[in-house]
Amino acid sequence: MSETELPDNRMSARIRRYLPSLLSYMASSGSLIMASVAQLATFAILARFLGAAEFGMFITIMAITSIVVHICGIGSAESLLRRVAQNKKIYPVMLGHNLILIGISGALLVAAGMLILPYWIEFSPDPVTNAISLFLYLVTNIVLLRMILLAEAVYIGHSNFKAANLSVVGFALARTLAAVLACIVFGVSTINGWAWWQFACHVLVAGIYWLFLMRLGKPIFRIMREEIKLGIFFATPFIFRAIRQNIDLLLLGLLLSPAVIGSYGVARRIVDSSYLNIDAMSRLLYPRFAKMSANGIDKAWPLAQKATLMALGISVFTATFVYFLAPYLPLIFGQEYQSMVYFTQVLCWVIIFYALWSVSVEVMGSAGEHGYRAAILNTGNIIGAPILAFATWLMPPTGTFISIYLIEISIAICAWLVLLRLMRRAKQNSV
Repeated sequence: MSETELPDNRMSARIRRYLPSLLSYMASSGSLIMASVAQLATFAILARFLGAAEFGMFITIMAITSIVVHICGIGSAESLLRRVAQNKKIYPVMLGHNLILIGISGALLVAAGMLILPYWIEFSPDPVTNAISLFLYLVTNIVLLRMILLAEAVYIGHSNFKAANLSVVGFALARTLAAVLACIVFGVSTINGWAWWQFACHVLVAGIYWLFLMRLGKPIFRIMREEIKLGIFFATPFIFRAIRQNIDLLLLGLLLSPAVIGSYGVARRIVDSSYLNIDAMSRLLYPRFAKMSANGIDKAWPLAQKATLMALGISVFTATFVYFLAPYLPLIFGQEYQSMVYFTQVLCWVIIFYALWSVSVEVMGSAGEHGYRAAILNTGNIIGAPILAFATWLMPPTGTFISIYLIEISIAICAWLVLLRLMRRAKQNSV
């Protein structure tokens, strides 16, 4: 073999080494992007057929339930993913653990919503119609959604990323199909009519996914008490983050017109969807972080460094793409949503700071350091929510934008300071 052939051989060996990871990421991100596109298509259909006023009301109930859904199950999905990734034999017990917590917490949350929300939201002047629609939205967007999302966690825990990707894409396409049938085919134009279609769609998807999950093993109904505390630690950051991310929508709904709320809501949904490229990487790396950090969080440091560089590159590319896409959005959603162009272009750069802190908290979570992870995210969100609310009330929507960036930057700085401290401590203990 000549010397000139050596670089080619080394390059081909390197390609063979990283090709499986690259293909896995492309499949993972591709599935999430497809799901995001399908979700935006669903929003576009609903925005056009429901009209600005009813669509603004739909955005409001979505904002509320997107907070509450993180309470349902009390973080048990992460426990399943982590424990099954380490030992697949424990899957039946962890599945039963999830179902018990989803059932109990879901019933309590729906009951609380039925008592509280009628004083805030009115879908119809008829009390019976209003109660039925509210019940359908709560059950659909809390209990059924949590059951459907459980399937993705199960497949990732089993390292079956193909099935996990298909579950995400299938659910998104089912919702889009439901919107097409409801609005375009059957002419549904009210939020009350859409409640029935959305409920039926979620019931059908949940039923199909349950049949597939049964192939992996039937649940053993048992509470894993040691996982409840970890589940709470894992869930609370998502709860407080959801509150912080939706407090602006709820306040702007009181301060601005429904059309502006609809535009801002869609812009927020687009920006939130842009996080999926980072989430796609995280869902692939989380099981690897969990295995590497089993003997100390410092063992995951080399992979964490590479993941951070990858996340930054992905986030910059995604933010730039969304910025230049924004002017074309009214062509899709309708001309009454013109202000979404400005909203989207201002908010799209938030993903860069999300990418910075997401890797560090994923490493902490996979290493079982949920206390530190929860302390960082909960503190940022608990302090950030009132700051965001005050800034939104004082100077809407400019104050909203400024506070969002300040909060994300602060969380990124704190997350990395804590992770580096944990790494140093683990390295010292292993010496």
